[in-house]
Amino acid sequence: MEKTPSYFVTNHAPKRIHTMARDIKLIIVVRNPVTRAISDYTQTLSKKPEISNFEVLAFKNRTLGLIDASWSALRIGIYALHLESWMQYFPLSQMHFVSGERLIVDPAGEMGKVQDFLGLKRIVTDKHFYFNKTKGFPCLKKPEDSSTPRCLGKSKGRTHPKIDPDVIRRLHKFYKPFNMMFYQMTGQNFEWELEEDSGSRSSQD
Repeated sequence: MEKTPSYFVTNHAPKRIHTMARDIKLIIVVRNPVTRAISDYTQTLSKKPEISNFEVLAFKNRTLGLIDASWSALRIGIYALHLESWMQYFPLSQMHFVSGERLIVDPAGEMGKVQDFLGLKRIVTDKHFYFNKTKGFPCLKKPEDSSTPRCLGKSKGRTHPKIDPDVIRRLHKFYKPFNMMFYQMTGQNFEWELEEDSGSRSSQD
């Protein structure tokens, strides 16, 4: 197994991976693209505190409501665009999509589906996880011993900066048609629009 998140959004990756191993099984973890963009910005902000605020970077012209889709933090979340490139080389039967939201609230359930996809016995179950309230994410543990659980590192779980609700609303509107296309392509409804309807919640990356 090899994990590199940037593969999914790199144009030449599908062809090169297909040339290397055409029967490979691909696992793609996705989350609400608005939350993902804010998380991306939060990570960059921690390394470059001098960068402009999120609201400035997200728009070409905020008065006209023109979203800057060329900004990588936003472009990555146009999942349908990236998936089209992969579907030129791999059938959907070789892809498994994991909901980032469900992975947090039900890690055992999502890992069960991953194990099924890989043709593995369901060994990793709910007894292998416990929820870390400080981080806001589940941690992995070995139920057979008392070793220290493995939790996300310091670079994860940062509190997101407060973003103008109007900007979040505009981004939800921007992503909605792409999300609908992605749901149709994958045959899965990730229900990100329900998050929009329930209002923007404070979250961590």
